[in-house]
Amino acid sequence: MRQARYEIVEDDGSFYGDIPAIPGVWANAKTLEACREELESVLEGWVLVSIADHSAIPDIDGNRLEIRNVA
Repeated sequence: MRQARYEIVEDDGSFYGDIPAIPGVWANAKTLEACREELESVLEGWVLVSIADHSAIPDIDGNRLEIRNVA
């Protein structure tokens, strides 16, 4: 979430947020706090789907999330 960026949408004054390192993870809400909460929820969902699909999760700030099968 530290790499999240936010901006105000001029058309309606809402807030838009995304995480550039993770394409497709974005949120839009009426307040900055609501946008942050929604973005966090979207990120959590994205991670869960990536794990379920065995999709690659990009490194962020030098951190890597790896899922290993333990036998």
